[in-house]
Amino acid sequence: MAIKFQYNKTSLTNLGKQLKVRQRALPTLKNKESALRVSVIQAKAESDRLQKELETALQAYDYMAGLWTEFEPGLIAVKDVVLTTVKVAGVRTPELKDVIYEVKPFNAFAKPMWYGEGVAILKNLAQLGIESEVYLEKSRILEFQRKKTTQKVNLYEKVQIPGYQEAIRKIKRFMEDEENLSKASQKIVKNRHQAEEEEAS
Repeated sequence: MAIKFQYNKTSLTNLGKQLKVRQRALPTLKNKESALRVSVIQAKAESDRLQKELETALQAYDYMAGLWTEFEPGLIAVKDVVLTTVKVAGVRTPELKDVIYEVKPFNAFAKPMWYGEGVAILKNLAQLGIESEVYLEKSRILEFQRKKTTQKVNLYEKVQIPGYQEAIRKIKRFMEDEENLSKASQKIVKNRHQAEEEEAS
């Protein structure tokens, strides 16, 4: 990325300010990047843990497979999923607050005695599945933001900061050369005046 500048003090001052802004922001960006990296790992791990817990629970209820055929389809449904927003390293992420179920009324005396327990089991399984998905989504959001932050860190560290430093060096060198030329020309003019004065006297 070529940094546009002019060979003067105003440009030098502006570049100096831009450089300071980036140098101050870089440690904060690096901290954010590492915090996001850790948060992504934690969210993925939690999603995997919940997924395994769901699979384990499903296997545990395998023995009831025959009973589920007696279960009334549509007896229980997920009516709503209540999410809240939580900030993780400055990034807004979803968090499961509650799952609202809709259970159709059933006659406990007419239905098998395990029906009530079956409803509780289905609520638990749905809760695990939904929570796992929320953590998966959380990890996706955090990973996206981590990549963006990494790009910004690389841009500052590898492109902009060295670019501004190089531009500042060029301007300073130019101004020093200009000053040296000015002094040299003043010396030449002074020497000529002295020579002319000596010839005149």
